[in-house]
Amino acid sequence: MPPSANHSQGSEWTAGRAWFATTHWTVVLAAGRCDSTRAAQALEELCRTYWYPLYAYVRRQGRSPHDAQDLTQEFFARFLAKNYLTEVSRDKGRFRSFLLAALKHFLANEWDKAKTVKRGGSISFIPWDEAEVENRYQVEPTPELGADQLYERQWALTLIDRVFGRLGEECITAGKGELFEKLRIYLSGEKSAASYAVAAEQLQMTAGAVQVAVHRLRRRYGELLRAEIAQTVERPEDIDGEIRHLFAALRV
Repeated sequence: MPPSANHSQGSEWTAGRAWFATTHWTVVLAAGRCDSTRAAQALEELCRTYWYPLYAYVRRQGRSPHDAQDLTQEFFARFLAKNYLTEVSRDKGRFRSFLLAALKHFLANEWDKAKTVKRGGSISFIPWDEAEVENRYQVEPTPELGADQLYERQWALTLIDRVFGRLGEECITAGKGELFEKLRIYLSGEKSAASYAVAAEQLQMTAGAVQVAVHRLRRRYGELLRAEIAQTVERPEDIDGEIRHLFAALRV
Protein backbone atom coordinates (compact mmCIF):
# COMPACT_ATOMS: atom_id res chain seq x y z
CA MET A 1 0.00 0.00 0.00
CA PRO A 2 1.36 3.44 -0.87
CA PRO A 3 2.61 5.51 2.06
CA SER A 4 0.43 8.13 3.66
CA ALA A 5 1.46 11.57 2.47
CA ASN A 6 2.59 14.37 4.75
CA HIS A 7 2.00 18.00 3.91
CA SER A 8 4.03 18.74 0.82
CA GLN A 9 6.86 21.19 0.90
CA GLY A 10 6.73 21.59 -2.88
CA SER A 11 6.35 24.97 -4.49
CA GLU A 12 2.83 24.16 -5.71
CA TRP A 13 1.52 24.52 -2.16
CA THR A 14 3.05 27.91 -1.48
CA ALA A 15 0.19 29.55 -3.31
CA GLY A 16 -2.23 28.28 -0.63
CA ARG A 17 -5.91 28.84 -1.20
CA ALA A 18 -5.31 30.87 -4.35
CA TRP A 19 -3.82 27.76 -5.96
CA PHE A 20 -6.43 25.43 -4.51
CA ALA A 21 -9.26 27.48 -5.99
CA THR A 22 -8.11 26.46 -9.47
CA THR A 23 -8.64 22.73 -8.92
CA HIS A 24 -11.30 20.85 -10.86
CA TRP A 25 -14.00 20.27 -8.25
CA THR A 26 -13.71 23.74 -6.75
CA VAL A 27 -14.14 25.19 -10.24
CA VAL A 28 -17.34 23.18 -10.65
CA LEU A 29 -18.69 24.16 -7.23
CA ALA A 30 -17.82 27.81 -7.72
CA ALA A 31 -19.81 27.88 -10.96
CA GLY A 32 -22.96 26.79 -9.12
CA ARG A 33 -26.01 27.44 -11.20
CA CYS A 34 -24.15 29.62 -13.65
CA ASP A 35 -23.34 28.44 -17.15
CA SER A 36 -19.58 28.01 -17.14
CA THR A 37 -17.63 26.42 -19.97
CA ARG A 38 -14.62 26.02 -17.72
CA ALA A 39 -16.68 24.31 -15.04
CA ALA A 40 -18.25 21.98 -17.62
CA GLN A 41 -14.82 21.00 -18.91
CA ALA A 42 -13.54 20.44 -15.38
CA LEU A 43 -16.53 18.23 -14.54
CA GLU A 44 -16.14 16.21 -17.73
CA GLU A 45 -12.46 15.61 -17.03
CA LEU A 46 -13.25 14.36 -13.54
CA CYS A 47 -15.93 12.06 -14.90
CA ARG A 48 -13.63 10.62 -17.57
CA THR A 49 -11.06 9.89 -14.88
CA TYR A 50 -13.37 8.19 -12.38
CA TRP A 51 -15.93 6.39 -14.53
CA TYR A 52 -14.83 2.82 -13.77
CA PRO A 53 -15.76 2.83 -10.04
CA LEU A 54 -19.32 3.67 -11.11
CA TYR A 55 -19.40 0.82 -13.62
CA ALA A 56 -18.15 -1.53 -10.91
CA TYR A 57 -20.88 -0.24 -8.57
CA VAL A 58 -23.63 -0.91 -11.13
CA ARG A 59 -22.29 -4.40 -11.84
CA ARG A 60 -22.13 -5.20 -8.13
CA GLN A 61 -25.79 -4.18 -7.91
CA GLY A 62 -26.56 -7.23 -10.05
CA ARG A 63 -26.85 -5.66 -13.49
CA SER A 64 -25.63 -7.62 -16.49
CA PRO A 65 -22.46 -6.41 -18.27
CA HIS A 66 -24.50 -4.96 -21.15
CA ASP A 67 -26.96 -3.20 -18.86
CA ALA A 68 -24.16 -1.87 -16.66
CA GLN A 69 -22.35 -0.45 -19.68
CA ASP A 70 -25.51 1.15 -21.06
CA LEU A 71 -26.52 2.56 -17.68
CA THR A 72 -23.09 4.00 -16.97
CA GLN A 73 -22.90 5.63 -20.38
CA GLU A 74 -26.44 6.97 -20.10
CA PHE A 75 -25.77 8.28 -16.61
CA PHE A 76 -22.78 10.30 -17.77
CA ALA A 77 -24.66 11.62 -20.80
CA ARG A 78 -27.46 12.92 -18.58
CA PHE A 79 -25.15 13.95 -15.76
CA LEU A 80 -23.20 16.28 -18.03
CA ALA A 81 -26.26 17.52 -19.92
CA LYS A 82 -28.14 18.50 -16.74
CA ASN A 83 -27.17 20.61 -13.78
CA TYR A 84 -27.00 17.84 -11.18
CA LEU A 85 -25.55 20.27 -8.67
CA THR A 86 -29.10 21.51 -8.11
CA GLU A 87 -30.54 18.00 -7.64
CA VAL A 88 -28.09 16.09 -5.46
CA SER A 89 -26.46 16.98 -2.16
CA ARG A 90 -22.81 17.95 -2.46
CA ASP A 91 -22.12 15.71 0.55
CA LYS A 92 -19.46 17.76 2.33
CA GLY A 93 -17.81 18.88 -0.88
CA ARG A 94 -16.25 15.57 -1.92
CA PHE A 95 -16.64 14.73 -5.58
CA ARG A 96 -16.34 11.02 -4.78
CA SER A 97 -19.46 11.10 -2.60
CA PHE A 98 -21.31 13.49 -4.86
CA LEU A 99 -20.81 11.33 -7.95
CA LEU A 100 -22.06 8.18 -6.23
CA ALA A 101 -25.09 10.01 -4.83
CA ALA A 102 -25.87 11.26 -8.34
CA LEU A 103 -25.62 7.73 -9.74
CA LYS A 104 -27.96 6.38 -7.05
CA HIS A 105 -30.39 9.18 -7.84
CA PHE A 106 -30.22 8.26 -11.52
CA LEU A 107 -30.73 4.55 -10.92
CA ALA A 108 -33.68 5.17 -8.61
CA ASN A 109 -35.46 7.75 -10.73
CA GLU A 110 -34.28 7.31 -14.32
CA TRP A 111 -34.01 3.55 -14.79
CA ASP A 112 -37.45 3.20 -16.35
CA LYS A 113 -36.51 5.84 -18.93
CA ALA A 114 -32.97 4.58 -19.47
CA LYS A 115 -33.95 0.97 -20.07
CA THR A 116 -36.14 2.00 -23.02
CA VAL A 117 -33.10 3.32 -24.88
CA LYS A 118 -32.06 0.80 -27.53
CA ARG A 119 -28.64 -0.70 -27.04
CA GLY A 120 -26.09 1.37 -28.97
CA GLY A 121 -28.50 4.25 -29.38
CA SER A 122 -27.39 6.31 -26.40
CA ILE A 123 -24.48 8.72 -26.21
CA SER A 124 -21.12 7.00 -25.76
CA PHE A 125 -19.26 9.05 -23.21
CA ILE A 126 -16.47 6.59 -22.45
CA PRO A 127 -14.79 4.95 -25.49
CA TRP A 128 -14.30 1.53 -23.90
CA ASP A 129 -13.79 -2.01 -25.11
CA GLU A 130 -16.74 -3.99 -23.74
CA ALA A 131 -14.80 -7.22 -23.23
CA GLU A 132 -11.86 -5.43 -21.63
CA VAL A 133 -13.92 -3.48 -19.12
CA GLU A 134 -15.84 -6.59 -18.08
CA ASN A 135 -12.63 -8.60 -17.76
CA ARG A 136 -11.36 -5.87 -15.45
CA TYR A 137 -14.44 -6.30 -13.30
CA GLN A 138 -14.20 -10.11 -13.29
CA VAL A 139 -10.68 -10.11 -11.85
CA GLU A 140 -11.77 -7.94 -8.90
CA PRO A 141 -10.17 -9.79 -5.96
CA THR A 142 -12.84 -8.94 -3.38
CA PRO A 143 -16.16 -10.47 -4.50
CA GLU A 144 -17.49 -10.26 -0.94
CA LEU A 145 -17.56 -6.44 -0.96
CA GLY A 146 -20.86 -4.64 -1.24
CA ALA A 147 -21.46 -2.18 -4.07
CA ASP A 148 -20.62 0.88 -1.98
CA GLN A 149 -17.40 -0.65 -0.63
CA LEU A 150 -16.35 -1.76 -4.10
CA TYR A 151 -16.94 1.75 -5.42
CA GLU A 152 -14.74 3.25 -2.69
CA ARG A 153 -11.99 0.71 -3.30
CA GLN A 154 -11.99 1.19 -7.06
CA TRP A 155 -12.00 4.97 -6.61
CA ALA A 156 -8.89 4.72 -4.43
CA LEU A 157 -7.16 2.39 -6.89
CA THR A 158 -7.96 4.67 -9.83
CA LEU A 159 -6.59 7.68 -7.98
CA ILE A 160 -3.38 5.88 -7.03
CA ASP A 161 -2.93 4.61 -10.59
CA ARG A 162 -3.12 8.19 -11.80
CA VAL A 163 -0.52 9.30 -9.26
CA PHE A 164 1.85 6.52 -10.26
CA GLY A 165 1.26 7.39 -13.91
CA ARG A 166 2.11 11.04 -13.37
CA LEU A 167 5.20 10.18 -11.34
CA GLY A 168 6.35 7.76 -14.03
CA GLU A 169 5.86 10.36 -16.75
CA GLU A 170 7.90 12.88 -14.80
CA CYS A 171 10.73 10.38 -14.37
CA ILE A 172 10.70 9.46 -18.05
CA THR A 173 10.82 13.13 -19.03
CA ALA A 174 13.78 13.58 -16.70
CA GLY A 175 15.54 10.58 -18.24
CA LYS A 176 14.95 8.44 -15.13
CA GLY A 177 12.42 5.97 -16.48
CA GLU A 178 14.51 2.90 -15.60
CA LEU A 179 15.11 4.27 -12.11
CA PHE A 180 11.37 4.63 -11.56
CA GLU A 181 10.59 1.12 -12.81
CA LYS A 182 13.20 -0.43 -10.52
CA LEU A 183 12.30 1.60 -7.45
CA ARG A 184 8.51 1.97 -7.68
CA ILE A 185 8.06 -1.09 -5.46
CA TYR A 186 9.63 0.89 -2.62
CA LEU A 187 6.72 3.32 -2.64
CA SER A 188 4.52 0.65 -1.08
CA GLY A 189 6.55 0.33 2.12
CA GLU A 190 9.96 -0.22 3.64
CA LYS A 191 12.21 -2.86 2.11
CA SER A 192 15.20 -4.70 3.53
CA ALA A 193 18.77 -3.52 3.17
CA ALA A 194 19.36 -6.58 1.02
CA SER A 195 16.70 -5.51 -1.48
CA TYR A 196 18.28 -2.05 -1.69
CA ALA A 197 21.57 -3.76 -2.51
CA VAL A 198 19.93 -5.75 -5.32
CA ALA A 199 18.41 -2.60 -6.80
CA ALA A 200 21.73 -0.80 -6.46
CA GLU A 201 23.47 -3.54 -8.44
CA GLN A 202 20.83 -3.49 -11.16
CA LEU A 203 21.03 0.29 -11.47
CA GLN A 204 24.80 0.44 -11.02
CA MET A 205 24.40 2.71 -8.04
CA THR A 206 25.44 2.53 -4.40
CA ALA A 207 22.92 1.35 -1.83
CA GLY A 208 23.05 4.79 -0.25
CA ALA A 209 22.25 6.46 -3.57
CA VAL A 210 19.29 4.12 -4.01
CA GLN A 211 17.94 5.06 -0.58
CA VAL A 212 18.25 8.76 -1.43
CA ALA A 213 16.45 8.17 -4.75
CA VAL A 214 13.66 6.27 -2.97
CA HIS A 215 13.27 9.09 -0.46
CA ARG A 216 12.91 11.62 -3.27
CA LEU A 217 10.41 9.45 -5.12
CA ARG A 218 8.32 9.06 -1.96
CA ARG A 219 8.36 12.78 -1.34
CA ARG A 220 7.26 13.52 -4.91
CA TYR A 221 4.67 10.74 -4.70
CA GLY A 222 3.21 12.44 -1.63
CA GLU A 223 3.07 15.79 -3.42
CA LEU A 224 1.32 14.30 -6.45
CA LEU A 225 -1.10 12.32 -4.26
CA ARG A 226 -2.19 15.44 -2.42
CA ALA A 227 -2.49 17.35 -5.69
CA GLU A 228 -4.67 14.62 -7.21
CA ILE A 229 -6.95 14.47 -4.17
CA ALA A 230 -7.16 18.26 -4.16
CA GLN A 231 -8.92 17.96 -7.52
CA THR A 232 -11.81 16.12 -5.86
CA VAL A 233 -12.45 17.95 -2.57
CA GLU A 234 -13.74 21.43 -1.87
CA ARG A 235 -11.29 22.67 0.78
CA PRO A 236 -7.57 22.15 1.50
CA GLU A 237 -8.39 21.01 5.03
CA ASP A 238 -10.35 18.06 3.57
CA ILE A 239 -7.29 16.49 1.92
CA ASP A 240 -5.88 14.63 4.92
CA GLY A 241 -9.25 13.14 5.81
CA GLU A 242 -9.76 12.03 2.22
CA ILE A 243 -6.34 10.36 2.18
CA ARG A 244 -7.17 8.45 5.37
CA HIS A 245 -10.55 7.42 3.98
CA LEU A 246 -9.15 6.14 0.70
CA PHE A 247 -6.34 4.17 2.33
CA ALA A 248 -8.93 2.62 4.65
CA ALA A 249 -10.95 1.62 1.56
CA LEU A 250 -7.91 -0.26 0.25
CA ARG A 251 -7.60 -2.26 3.46
CA VAL A 252 -11.06 -3.83 3.34
